[in-house]
Amino acid sequence: MLSRAPLDIPRLIAERRRGYTLAAPFYRAREIFDLDLEVIFGRHWIFAGVEAELPEPGDYTRLDIGHLSIVIVRGDDGAVRAFHNVCRHRGARLVTQEAGCVGKLVCPYHQWTYELTGELIHASHMGEDFDPSCHGLKPVHLRSIGGLIFVCMAAEAPADIDDLAAVLEPRLAPFDLRNAKVAKQVDLVEEGNWKLTMENNRECYHCAGNHPELGQSFNKYAVGFVPDADDLAGQAEAAAYEAQVAAQVADWEARGFPSVAVEHLSGRATGFRTERIMLDGSGESQTLDTKAACRKLLGGLSDAKLGGLHLWTQPNSWHHFMGDHAVTFCAIPLDPEHTLVRTRWLVHKDAVEGVDYDLDRLTEVWNATNAQDAALVELAQQGVRSPAYEPGPYSPLTEGLVDQFATWYVERLRAHLG
Repeated sequence: MLSRAPLDIPRLIAERRRGYTLAAPFYRAREIFDLDLEVIFGRHWIFAGVEAELPEPGDYTRLDIGHLSIVIVRGDDGAVRAFHNVCRHRGARLVTQEAGCVGKLVCPYHQWTYELTGELIHASHMGEDFDPSCHGLKPVHLRSIGGLIFVCMAAEAPADIDDLAAVLEPRLAPFDLRNAKVAKQVDLVEEGNWKLTMENNRECYHCAGNHPELGQSFNKYAVGFVPDADDLAGQAEAAAYEAQVAAQVADWEARGFPSVAVEHLSGRATGFRTERIMLDGSGESQTLDTKAACRKLLGGLSDAKLGGLHLWTQPNSWHHFMGDHAVTFCAIPLDPEHTLVRTRWLVHKDAVEGVDYDLDRLTEVWNATNAQDAALVELAQQGVRSPAYEPGPYSPLTEGLVDQFATWYVERLRAHLG
């Protein structure tokens, strides 16, 4: 059997055409997937979870990305830290469960024991010359921004995370996510490359025909629909909607709720976009009837009609924050053609299921939407396997943000490869 020639990745990067989808190897090739793990997920800030998952000292979660594994734990001092999930003795995994609560971090192999701050405090039979202070757990950069946890596994993390924090902290403060709780977490494996998952998320060109549940709370003009130039009625309708949005945003801003769009999706290491969007119907929440799903509002809010604060971060997350609940999404690459999408629904920590909220009602819109998106991503992955596939043009009217994602991705690979 003839061996396949190695991919010329620099050539593929150089040939990427702005405004077009990526070449097929970017969605299929093991060499590029491995490069993605090293460069994109190994050297950039990754959304990893929420502080609400770790309400008590000793609570931990484990996050695996390729061969990398980290443990995120709340210490006795209340601080949240992250460490490589690797014992400093012979490299065994420290924690094997996805989540739990511990007093110390104890390696199951030889019982080396670490404080929740990472210091090695017990290693038997190591001799008099052994210095425990030289064998603490290796830390991972962690930033909690408004209760959202971001980690970076590089030795030196991109400093522009400070820009994200400066924009987000005042926007997330009213929701007090650090004092919320996770009402539900759902993991869904999409049969597609992680970049197809993210591209699908970055546009709503597909929404009208595929997301009837989500469409109850999203006006088409709020999610990128642009009427044709000769559609005079549509143009007038869009203009009226924009005027309504401007008035609503001015009102939110005057009441102390930052809302205007801030967009830095490419041209930087830590790309992001955030904006408060008006919701249709009652305007309270992303539910089938557009009314609040939880009677006890987040933080100290007294008004459920605050639209939906929307957030995207490169490379792997999107979020919706409403007065009554929040939904966070995390995409984790599993292999070149499979991606884990982890969805968490957050409510006020004192909200009681069955009293303040019904779990099915809280989750039904995004459970349906996620399943629909997974089917679309699978169709796209099937298509890029075909020898007939070639990069196609993004819609300049409705897919500009998809192009920005692809541009950011290529920029980061190019910066790494020089």
